[in-house]
Amino acid sequence: MSADISPTFPEELCVTDRRGNDRRKKQIPVALERRSGKDRREEKGERRRQIDPTTCERDYTNDEIEFMKAMDQYKRDNRRPFPTWSEVLEVLRALGYRKTAAPSQMPGLSTGLPPTAEG
Repeated sequence: MSADISPTFPEELCVTDRRGNDRRKKQIPVALERRSGKDRREEKGERRRQIDPTTCERDYTNDEIEFMKAMDQYKRDNRRPFPTWSEVLEVLRALGYRKTAAPSQMPGLSTGLPPTAEG
């Protein structure tokens, strides 16, 4: 059974040659030309600073450096590129951190105390 069952389409729907009438070459007006090749920062005379978003180019305290090194060691030793919060807490405890003070206001923009396990 080798009957040809391929569908037939009207000729105006079948495009076999796409070399003409390229829509990308049409000159369509736009409100703001963004393809000029010039970088917007260059126009302002600014030079983009290379900032590492993970470090924000700031000076870390010794405690912060010790914690980052401990986390890095933990991730490498245990092949855990994304440790859970429980694992982060384990690393903190291994560094000797313990909860000894009463809770205080959360850092940043928060105005409340941190949540507790009870509520």
